[in-house]
Amino acid sequence: MKKIISIKKRINTFNQEINISGDKSLSIRWVLLASQAVGKSKAYNLLMSEDVMAAIDSIKKLGIEVKIGRNYCEIYGNGINGFKYKKNLILDAKNSGTLGRLMLGLLVKSPYKIKLIGDKSLSKRDFSRVTAPLEKFGTKFYYAKKNKLPLSILGSKSIEGIDYLEDKGSAQCKSSVMLAALNASGTTSIKAKKSRNHSELLFKYLKIPTKIKKTKKYDFINIRQPKKIKAFNYQIPGDISSSAFFIVLATLTNNSKLLIKDVNINPSRTGVIEILKKMGAKIFFKNIRIYKGEKISNILIKGSKKLKAINCPSKLNSSAIDEFLIIFLVAARARGVSHFRDLSELNQKESPRLDWGAKILNMMGVKTKLTKTSIKIYGQPNLEIKKLIIIKNYLKDHRIFMMSVIAALTCGGEWRIHDPDSINSSFPSFLKIIKKLNT
Repeated sequence: MKKIISIKKRINTFNQEINISGDKSLSIRWVLLASQAVGKSKAYNLLMSEDVMAAIDSIKKLGIEVKIGRNYCEIYGNGINGFKYKKNLILDAKNSGTLGRLMLGLLVKSPYKIKLIGDKSLSKRDFSRVTAPLEKFGTKFYYAKKNKLPLSILGSKSIEGIDYLEDKGSAQCKSSVMLAALNASGTTSIKAKKSRNHSELLFKYLKIPTKIKKTKKYDFINIRQPKKIKAFNYQIPGDISSSAFFIVLATLTNNSKLLIKDVNINPSRTGVIEILKKMGAKIFFKNIRIYKGEKISNILIKGSKKLKAINCPSKLNSSAIDEFLIIFLVAARARGVSHFRDLSELNQKESPRLDWGAKILNMMGVKTKLTKTSIKIYGQPNLEIKKLIIIKNYLKDHRIFMMSVIAALTCGGEWRIHDPDSINSSFPSFLKIIKKLNT
């Protein structure tokens, strides 16, 4: 793959159907839970990205057999805490915060020290937010540098359930403790700020003893240790976060029409749809159905000529946390001033995304006002870029790369975007789909 891609003209009007790669959150969770099941589990449409392959490589190092075929993957689980491995093991989470944090939850009973490493971006992220609650189980952690990877984990022989308050809205932290609870006697009780609930739905589907009580701000989750997890097959639906880039591409391209098939529209993930519809985007769900607890739908998008600014409700933040970069692009093309608040969590991602969102919009000639937790965007409905924009040194954050491509295709100008291989972590087929739509 080239180290730089160049885009010099807008995309033409299109009317097409596409399929999006499998949901990354579900793909990684399936790999980890299948490793804890007894016997052969099989997934179809598993996302074959670097992040998911890192998860597969990790469980293979832990003694789990994996077979990969054309559009399917088989995992032969050894049961809960059934990992078999030698001393001095090193696991590499690559770029994946989901893998790094969730994997630690599965290792709370590891009899030997295991070292966890990651790439340059992941090694800048705070891991204390997940190791702190896992320490309550009796697990020990050893950091080479404060709260950052690399770290080593040493499990406890016997662990009991804990009480845990997750107050940041982090599905990764919540899910890590949920996975640790599979090894704990008694009940693990979690009070969690609203965040995506894929882990809860999978636990329910797998008949892991789980009780959930929902209030306006928090979910109360009680988990008891299961005797075993039965092997399970799973058809991974399309990823809403990946779909969001094409939803915005169609929205910002006049007279275009796009149907994205078989997308996961889990309500804890569809904040991007709600926000864009409030701004005037024409987005419609078609053929909604439920699959193993997850809500699946085709998504129809039509180009929108009149977009309006939004004073975005903070309550939508957790259900759109991975899509704000592309939402900011829509705000740049909307009439009026958009305001997004309480977004400190954005700077805890693969790169400081709140800062980068403002930086890219400023390079495009769009005025912004940025604080540590919020951004105001002064929209320009008739935005027409007529200059060279170079995007580089962004810690290879896949979403910054994809936002830049969509901006180039919808706002004009000449763009040179470095490190296209950044998409390999989450959406390897992104440019292939772009090419299909732009023929």
